[in-house]
Amino acid sequence: MKLLKKQISAKDGSGYVTLLPDTPEDLWHTYNLLQTHDLVRCTTLRKVSKESSTGSVTSNKVRMNLTIEVTKVEFDRDTLQVRISGPNRAESEHVKMGAFHTLTLELDRQFSIEKLCWDQIYLDRIEEACHPEKEAEVACIVMSPSGLAHLCLVTGSVTVTKARIEMNIPKKRTGSSAHAKSIVKFYDAIYRAILAHVPFDKVKCVLVGSPGFQKDEFFKYLLAECQRREDKVLLENKNKFVMCHCSSGHKHEIEGLFSDPTILSRVTETKLSKEIEVLNKFMRLLDTNPDKAYYGYFHVQKANEELAIDSLLISDELFRSSDVVTRKKYVSLVESVREKGGTVYVFSTMHVSGQQLQQVSGVAAILRYPLPDLDELEEIAAAHEAGFVDEVEDEELTEEMRRQREEARVREDMEDMGLA
Repeated sequence: MKLLKKQISAKDGSGYVTLLPDTPEDLWHTYNLLQTHDLVRCTTLRKVSKESSTGSVTSNKVRMNLTIEVTKVEFDRDTLQVRISGPNRAESEHVKMGAFHTLTLELDRQFSIEKLCWDQIYLDRIEEACHPEKEAEVACIVMSPSGLAHLCLVTGSVTVTKARIEMNIPKKRTGSSAHAKSIVKFYDAIYRAILAHVPFDKVKCVLVGSPGFQKDEFFKYLLAECQRREDKVLLENKNKFVMCHCSSGHKHEIEGLFSDPTILSRVTETKLSKEIEVLNKFMRLLDTNPDKAYYGYFHVQKANEELAIDSLLISDELFRSSDVVTRKKYVSLVESVREKGGTVYVFSTMHVSGQQLQQVSGVAAILRYPLPDLDELEEIAAAHEAGFVDEVEDEELTEEMRRQREEARVREDMEDMGLA
């Protein structure tokens, strides 16, 4: 993404930016930048009819600039296109004010977004999109003996399916070569998909996963074929292939590939590996030490008030809320955690890791020290939802919880020093 112009008021955060997307991932960032009531200006083609003096009507396509107020935003995960709809909000020779139109934001075509307030999450998103090192970092291939395979590119924010291969592979039968021929045909389709879709100049490694020994058999096939065909690209990059175990050829198995510590070490510099590592840590703490792993806005916010958050895990889905108050609530949480020295990880729902975080409310935290008052917090949260707790009662409960936590911290320190 190229930032062509930026004019944002330091007083109230209002203003506009002009952007030029140059990779498919930039359109995902654009989708995350757009909210209801934003103004978007870009060029588009519209059919314009004119009536001549003789009464004949001619129609021509005219390229024009349109400014629409966003009422609906759609992101197509397959084609990676952003479509926005809304009424026209700028005078135009060919389009009436208030007339509804749909615009498709495309690669290599600039557009402007105007907002009443650009908060820090939006500004961080622009910074991430314009960072030059945000290209695809990992390619993943998962396959199964049944004849299903997925080839995906994993970037900083998106898991893009580049090829889905599905073939019918018959069972092995004595005296029949149908099984062996189908396997070769299956492997050849994956081989060709790798050549067509994996940018070896950008990816750091190619993960190949399958049940059993299928991945090893495929890799042997790949090495033999690239030597026979003299495919220099594969010969020069064969060291980037990493074999790993997965249960099937479905796309969601990619998450399992990154759960392996040996795999994480190969992609340790990528943004995705850091996110998956911290998510795995959170999930382990939920099982082994739940007093250091909180999830849900109310619990996480209370932990933040206690200066206890070491890592905040939050889904980008929460920032796309059409409710301004809800968005501000999560933006404030992120800014507060950063101010207090915590690390914030924003998970993309285009990754399986982000989808997994969504299953536990979309916001979670790893704490610096245990807060063993989960039962009390749940009681307060339930009372808030029911409207039974006023501010005075809430403060009294919180003060009691602080006293208990301080006692727990003192006991832990004494245990660490061997005094208890």
